[in-house]
Formats: sequence, structure tokens, C-alpha cells
Amino acid sequence: MKLSEIPVPPPVPVPVHRLAPPPPPAGQHHDLAIVLFALVVVVTLAITLWVGRRGQATEDFYAGGRDFGPLQNGIALSGDYLSAASFLGVTGLIALYGYDGMLYSIGFLVAWLVVLMWVAELVRNTGRYTLADVLATRMRQRPVRAAAGVSSVVVTLLYLIAQMVGAGSLVALLLGSTGAAAKTWTIVAVGALMIIYVTVGGMRATTWIQIVKALMLMVGAVLLTVLVMVHFRGDFAELMHAAARGSGSGDKYLEPGLKYGASTTSRLDFVSLGLALVLGTAGLPHILSRFYTVPTARAARRSTIWAIGLVGCFYLMTVVLGLGATALVGSKAVRSANSAGNTAVPLLALKLGGGEGSTGGTLFFAITSAIAFATILAVVAGLTLASSVSFAHDLYAQAFRSPAKPPVTDRREVVVARLAAVLIGGLAIVLSLFAQRLNVAFLVSLAFAVAASANLPTLLYNLFWRRFTTRGACWATYGGLVPALALVLFSPVVSGSKTAMFPGVDFHWFPLENPGLISIPLGFLLGWVGTVSGEERADEDKFAELEVRSLTGAGAV
Repeated sequence: MKLSEIPVPPPVPVPVHRLAPPPPPAGQHHDLAIVLFALVVVVTLAITLWVGRRGQATEDFYAGGRDFGPLQNGIALSGDYLSAASFLGVTGLIALYGYDGMLYSIGFLVAWLVVLMWVAELVRNTGRYTLADVLATRMRQRPVRAAAGVSSVVVTLLYLIAQMVGAGSLVALLLGSTGAAAKTWTIVAVGALMIIYVTVGGMRATTWIQIVKALMLMVGAVLLTVLVMVHFRGDFAELMHAAARGSGSGDKYLEPGLKYGASTTSRLDFVSLGLALVLGTAGLPHILSRFYTVPTARAARRSTIWAIGLVGCFYLMTVVLGLGATALVGSKAVRSANSAGNTAVPLLALKLGGGEGSTGGTLFFAITSAIAFATILAVVAGLTLASSVSFAHDLYAQAFRSPAKPPVTDRREVVVARLAAVLIGGLAIVLSLFAQRLNVAFLVSLAFAVAASANLPTLLYNLFWRRFTTRGACWATYGGLVPALALVLFSPVVSGSKTAMFPGVDFHWFPLENPGLISIPLGFLLGWVGTVSGEERADEDKFAELEVRSLTGAGAV
């Protein structure tokens, strides 16, 4: 039986199809929203300054001193993962595309099973700070650190762009301006804040910010979910039918194919998206680095279990929130406020609180927007830290440094990491200004595709294939990274469509929006070809040592 065929009682009257976004809060209500945003900034800066004074050693800056417990790290892990893509982007896609939008929730959640089974404990036992540390245990240092370092910086940059685009859409809506100037200044401000968080507080401050933000996000999502279900008297079937009416697409909203079923190309895009979401998490640098903040591999595994529970609960709530936004606000109003749907949750909060002009509505709108803003600030801090650590620890201290020169001191390495945070933050700001038309969940899926194409094949081959060589590692990394970026560059995401980064030109020839279907198999294939075609032979003793260390933790840092 189709969802659309479920018998339901007479529908609850629900206003739908608002043809224009609600006007911005005004007067004291507007001031309250600004005060809440400022409070988020003050609290996060206070945490950064307080924690930043406690330790400046390399291990403190890179791994938070490795003294976080499984529950603390699990909450921080979920905070790293539940980004603007989850809170704003996924909910917006469900509000616009119904069943097809829910596929993002499923993919993001299932990905954690890959992390739990294949990655968490093994990475914690074999690495120190970054993905390249895992590879360097049995490979030649300079080539694999260069490849892994470049890949990590690229993936985190793509992820950063998504978060900052979300920040621009959110604050512009709050201020009542959809102009480019408001979004631009918001992106610049978020970029400046994330640089301060990283350069002053390092991993320890970033972790505590993530914990606070994750708790705020869960409380906010639970509150909105309960209010939606109360509005529909606990009847989920009625919620679905009201959403179908509010979507403007009727029963098609509740069935597959509204976004990914119109053509063969869109169906292939769905397969590509699914591969990227399920396999990408295990290759994300800021997720992998989180496993080094706990003292043992057992703690890393328990952290992952906590994260799965929190992430799973959250994505179940995004389904209710997305349907609620369509039912109560209407897809046209959501799309009118932001063409990619990134502002569906704040608009839903406004409606649940009593509508535009009401004290409750404006208060709910402001609180929800402040939570989303805290989400963005926390995630961009974690991403910037991961990329700056990869640059300093892998590229500057190892790959780009001549063996004839003396080793880089820990103090010098941390200084370079802080400088790298400034440069990477500036680059992310510039790139974000060109991607403001795109949905943040979709942008994150591109980062997942690159991570699954370049990082995951190298990581899995290194941990489980005895014959894997340095040549194979480099071929896998670059063989996944370069095609993924090239396919995105020549896809409808960049040119040739109304929502592209450059809508006025058309130089695309690759039909799919997500490159994962092509680039992920290429990464695995070229890793295998690079290994079997070269004259280099893998060091059996190093692999045996890696195997024992990964499974038992003997010799782990």
C-alpha cells in the first residue's frame, strides 16, 4: 500500500501556500533575535578564551590532550556531524521534495555504521593526529603525507563552503534582507569567528563548543518536533497528507521520484548521491581527527555508538520537521524565502509560535535561528582545525620539507597550523560567495563524494590489504580526488543551470550533479592498479605490525 492510500480522518484545517516569505521581525522582537545571536557569539568566544588558556602544547592544540570521555566525545562527534546541512539543508529538501529529500537523512545515518565497523577503533590505534599518520605507519612518509594532506584540505574546504552558505541564508532572513550584501557580510563574520576559535582554542575549545552546540541543537529539534506532532494531534498520517497538500505536488510528494525520478540521469544522480553519503563519512578528516581526542580505541568505539544514537534520533526528527514545514508553511513559501529550502526550519518555528507579528512566533524564530547559527559556528571551527592541522602536520612538517633540513619543532608546527587556519578561512570565505544559490545539504554531499573517492579507498586498502604500496596509496588518493573535482567543475552545479554557481555561462558536459558514481570506483580501481603495476613490494613486517597495532592497540599513542 502506498503512503498516499492510508485512510485518514477528515483533515485538520491547515493554512498552506504562503506565496511570500514572512516579513522580518521588527522592533523589540527583531532586537531580541539580534541579542540571541550575540549571546551565542559571546558564549562560544568565552569558552574559547577560557579553554585556550589551559594548554598550548601540540597534543592540546591537535587532540585536546586526549582526555575526553566516550560520552563527551560522542556528543562532540554528533555535533561535528550535525551541521547546517542537517538542520537547515536536509529539512529544506524534505520540505521541497518529500520522499526524495528523506533519502539524505537515511544516507547520512547509515554512513555511521561504516565508521563503527571499519574505522573508529582501527584509526585510533594506528594514527596520531591525521589520516596521513595512519598511512605513514607502513608507507613512505613524504608521498603519502602530500597526497593525504592535499585531499584533507580540499574536502574540508568543500564542507566549509556549505556551512558558510547556510550562515548567509540564515542571518539574511533574520535581518529581513535577501540581498547579496547581507549574506556577504555574514559569511565574512562567520569566517572571522571560526579563525579566532581555532587559533586561540585549538581542539580542546572546539570540542567543548561542539558539546554545547549539540545539546542546544537536540533540545531545539525535540521542542519543534513535539510542537508539530501536537498540532496534528499525534497523527503522523495526517501530517503526511497535510504535507502533500502543502507541497503543491499532491500524492507525488509522498512517493519516490519527485527530485530523482524524472529521467535516467536523475536516477543515476540518486545512486551517485547514495554512494557518496554512505561511504563519505568514514573519509571525512574532521570526523577521523575526533577519534584522537579519547585515550583508547575502546573509548573511540563507545564514542561512535553514542554518536549513532544521537544522530539517529536527530534525523528521525528532521523527517517530522520537513513534513511540518511543508504542511504549515507550504513549499512555495519555503522556496520563496530561499530557493534551496535552507530556511524551512526557521519559518516553521515562526509558524508554530503563532505566526508573523506574534511574540511567540518571533521568539521561536529567533531561538531556532540562534541554534542554527551556533551549529554553523561550531562546525566551521572543527573543519578549519582539521584542515589547518593537515596542512601543518602533514604538508609543512613532512611532505614539503627537505630531509636534509632539521625536523620542525612542535612549537613551530602549531604556529604554522594557526597561520594556515587564517589562510584556509579566507579562502573559504571567497569561495562561499559564489555558492549562495545551492542547498547546503547538497553542497555537503559533494564533500562526501570527494572524501569517499580520495580518502576512503586509501584508508581501507592500507588497513586491510597486505600488498598495498605507497604508489597504490598515491594513485588511490589522486585518482579519486582529481576526477571528483573535475566532474564537479564540469557539472550542472557550476554552470548550465539557473541554480548553478555561475548561471550566466554553460561549460558543463558531465550530466550528474554528484560525481560519486564515477569517482568512487575510480579511487578504488586506481589504488589497485597502482599497487599491482609497480615494482615496489609492500613491507610484510610493517603490515604485520600495523595489523597487530590496529586490532590490539599495542604501541598506540
